Amino acid sequence: MWSTVSPIRSDLSHVEFLRRHARRLLRAVRADASRALPVLRRIQAADVIPAHTLAALYVARDAVRLKHILNMLAAELGYADWAACKRDVDTLETARLDALRFDAGLFGDFATNWFAGEVEARAWQREHGGYVVRYGKQAVAILNSATRQPCT
Repeated sequence: MWSTVSPIRSDLSHVEFLRRHARRLLRAVRADASRALPVLRRIQAADVIPAHTLAALYVARDAVRLKHILNMLAAELGYADWAACKRDVDTLETARLDALRFDAGLFGDFATNWFAGEVEARAWQREHGGYVVRYGKQAVAILNSATRQPCT
């Protein structure tokens, strides 16, 4: 009844998706505080630019480069740096990048149901269908918003 395959179809390789997403995130860093701060928090959490407080990083955000964003994305995927990530990210299953795709808004045409954790989302999914994406400590069950049916 529920899907284990991402409803997002893309001709992009994982590396190319990550590069494009990094460019979007870099534009967000250069934007107003409401768009910049979430990305800067992620940079700080990934320890890509160490020894900065969030306030100091915000003031110096013009110094953030694409390489910092790529290293942040690599760290979020469990790699030491972008070079290591770039070498084998295309061999990963698509689901490993779902949180980043969700972050990029690629699931925007789908209805979402948020849960505190993956266990609760999987229980809901068994009853209602959909596709579960882990997003940090939370999870989201995604349904096709046009029909409110499970993603196939």
